[in-house]
Amino acid sequence: MIRYGKDQRVAVTLTINGRPYRRWVEPRMLLSDFIRDEVGLTGTHVGCEHGVCGACTVLIDGEPARSCLRLAVDVEPQNVTTIEGLAKEPGYERVRRAFSQNHALQCGFCTAGIVASVWSRLENYEGLQVDWDELLSGHLCRCTGYVGIQNAIRDLQGEEREQ
Repeated sequence: MIRYGKDQRVAVTLTINGRPYRRWVEPRMLLSDFIRDEVGLTGTHVGCEHGVCGACTVLIDGEPARSCLRLAVDVEPQNVTTIEGLAKEPGYERVRRAFSQNHALQCGFCTAGIVASVWSRLENYEGLQVDWDELLSGHLCRCTGYVGIQNAIRDLQGEEREQ
């Protein structure tokens, strides 16, 4: 329930990485700003602020979502998982290792968003055919050329890599 307080701020409680955070914020505050500025989790990056680059991707109830396009107040009953939360998951080390071994990250700016999207598909669609090129089309990476990222995904799926 949203309650208005002083200066037209609203009380919002968001569950991020399994922990509730209650803050008084402006109704127009973006989820990305709430995560970074109110909670101090800086692994979620903000690039284009238009939902095009995918750097701000987090998981909302397990599904990838652009945090720069969502208002914090609209996410209140849902669970948000950032890269910091994923890093605590049992299978995360396997993902980190695949990205590292395949040179799928360089500057790292886009990595958290890409990992969130890949994680969601690996966790939620196991055994189903996933169009990885389509998934990656929602992420802009200026450093890797995507080959390393695609190879990391293939390694995670146990598929043969293209040479």
